[in-house]
Amino acid sequence: MNENRTIERLPVNEEFARPASPASLERAAEALRAHGIDVQLVADSAAARELVLNLIPEGAEVGEGASMTLDQIGVTEVIEKSGRYDAVRPRTRAMDRATQMREIRKLGAAPDVQINSVQALTEDGRIVVASMTGSQLGPIVFGAGRVILVVGAQKVVPDLATAFRRVEEYSYPIEDAKIQEAYGRRSAVNKMLVINAEIAPGRITVILVREPVGV
Repeated sequence: MNENRTIERLPVNEEFARPASPASLERAAEALRAHGIDVQLVADSAAARELVLNLIPEGAEVGEGASMTLDQIGVTEVIEKSGRYDAVRPRTRAMDRATQMREIRKLGAAPDVQINSVQALTEDGRIVVASMTGSQLGPIVFGAGRVILVVGAQKVVPDLATAFRRVEEYSYPIEDAKIQEAYGRRSAVNKMLVINAEIAPGRITVILVREPVGV
């Protein structure tokens, strides 16, 4: 990082950092199941990490969205550095975006397993994922054979309108400051996915953590 770089920090609405109540988590879990999405409620980050890794077969091709949640619970490091998985992101990072963009797109579009977090989850079982590039959205929607989403308790909100507010007032300002610090440019909420239901049984699993994790 350039120590002289000026970071323009947008206001962060800290009300969205508070974890939802146990009752709210249970309502969200029940609604997700009714929408064809598997749900596992776990106590903490350590349990979430263990469950994610147990759900991914060794040797599987694994795609990842850039995620503070996955970083914080220690999943990113294991996926990318343990040698137990065929991690997509290190491969695409090593490729030339000027000459190999077609290969990068195809490699990231349909992994065996896509792991990600989300920006919000409503109590009526709708999942909101926001992105600047959209690279992780295609695999989540259809391309990946299996999708695993890790969701901290602070991301559960009452309804879709509040979910969109959480993106704009909390997740985006934090991500924007992070991108400015790392790359010297602004982030943006360019693309947004709302998952209302899944028709393929067992394809999407939400690991819902009873404590805050990620942003």
